[in-house]
Amino acid sequence: MLTTTDVVGGYGSVQILNGVSLKVVRGQIVALLGGNGTGKSTMLKVLSGLIKPWRGSIVFDGERIDGMRPDRIVRRGLVQVTQGKEAYPAMTVEENLLLGAHVCTDRAARARGLARAYEYFPILKERRRQLSGTLSGGQLQMLCIGRGLMSEPKMMLLDEPSAALAPQLVLDIFRTIGRICRDGMTLLMVEQNVRMALLLAEYGYVIKDGVIHLEGPAEKMINDDAVRLSYLGGTVAGRDEKMAL
Repeated sequence: MLTTTDVVGGYGSVQILNGVSLKVVRGQIVALLGGNGTGKSTMLKVLSGLIKPWRGSIVFDGERIDGMRPDRIVRRGLVQVTQGKEAYPAMTVEENLLLGAHVCTDRAARARGLARAYEYFPILKERRRQLSGTLSGGQLQMLCIGRGLMSEPKMMLLDEPSAALAPQLVLDIFRTIGRICRDGMTLLMVEQNVRMALLLAEYGYVIKDGVIHLEGPAEKMINDDAVRLSYLGGTVAGRDEKMAL
């Protein structure tokens, strides 16, 4: 569904991405992993059109989108989900959700989007008239994922969905992400919680210094010696952990 080839880019004269090639298969969760400053979030911004790549190609659902305006990319079904801190605090939960439906042309589509968001996150329906600035960190992350669902996308780009959340909330968020994928969504997830991301994903990429250093099936990566020692503290994946998701 999404293929990038030798994507190079950055900010101003500062190069961050040094030839990133990756592939996301329809219906899968793919994890893009790495530490701070490795190029993960920059790659998402390039994919969503917020930053134009200097070189390379991006093909989404059979069409070149590199250099395309962000609103046109959203209309083609590729949506980036920001972190919860990027909700608008002076707007209600429902107003924030409806911002994600700005490309929808009819009320029926907006109503479907709201129903979908509330199905995945019932707490948002309970608090739909509440200002988003009064929500907890976990609820704000739910709000941003729900907002991403509002335009009925084909694929979502998730930027650090577990950032600054308590362990139980992380598990809840990842369970819902898994459910969204099982219901037909394709997902590319940038995440620093390497262990949880690989437990959930089908395939993983590790990026360092703007280059993909390692890739493979997630189940194989999580038990690979190099990945375990560098990213997982030497631990291995347990069956019970996988079942929990």
